[in-house]
Amino acid sequence: MSAVRDALTRGAARLTEAGVDSARLDARLLLGFAMDIAPENLLVARDMTEEHLAYFEALISRRESREPLAYIVGQKEFWSLDFEVGPGVLIPRPETETLIEEALRDFPDRDAPLDIADLGTGSGCLLIAFLESYPNAKGVGIDRSADALAWARRNATRHGVGDRCVLSQSDWATNVAPTFDVLFSNPPYVTERELAEASPEILRYEPRDALVGGVDGLNAYRELAPVIAGRLRPGGRAYLEIGSTQAEDVTSVLERDGLRVVRIAADLAGHPRCVVAQKTVGNPVASG
Repeated sequence: MSAVRDALTRGAARLTEAGVDSARLDARLLLGFAMDIAPENLLVARDMTEEHLAYFEALISRRESREPLAYIVGQKEFWSLDFEVGPGVLIPRPETETLIEEALRDFPDRDAPLDIADLGTGSGCLLIAFLESYPNAKGVGIDRSADALAWARRNATRHGVGDRCVLSQSDWATNVAPTFDVLFSNPPYVTERELAEASPEILRYEPRDALVGGVDGLNAYRELAPVIAGRLRPGGRAYLEIGSTQAEDVTSVLERDGLRVVRIAADLAGHPRCVVAQKTVGNPVASG
């Protein structure tokens, strides 16, 4: 047990020195990963072996270089599901769960045979989490990145929804089936200036194309608006993630293409995070 404590102390000190805010927690998670045991069981675990220690120190070195923890352990939890992630794909964030929460609010019938689109699907977390909740739904996930789609395919198989979703490499306006009931997108919306000020984990490792939305962060919304207007069924709704200061600007972009913003939903931190939109004409879904 003392060997475990010593390793944790040394590992946390190295991470602290490297500027990792959650140094102690990350050290515990990495040691648990190296020993293949739950982190909360470390202090009552068997003594670590030399192999465990060597592996742990290699993992600490990766985190010391500010590689994201999720890339190191190979997964990230989203909507209580574990998603495989690694280089080339955006790491799912807790605030993105707001989009799922809002869609569940609008479509309470879990047996509904909904058609879903996820534009810029990345790891597939939005599409797969929604399909998990709607066993009769089917979906399409689109991404420009072959690397991201490889992770999405692995996750779809892992969670048993591979037979209910099609994952395609293309831009948002191409290879998308005619119309959808539910449309998700977590597009790149970080500005160039914001990226320059981001943490090393983001700046050095996560895919730039999944993050940056141009100088003002709105390029993706300008591209998405006509696609949504053309693909969303009457009665359908779109759920778009936004930056915390972008609600007004994104609303204006969507309205120019004939969409109506039903509401802006906040994440758990209270920041505006999800724009819920529908067509302005012929939509029987009540606003709310």
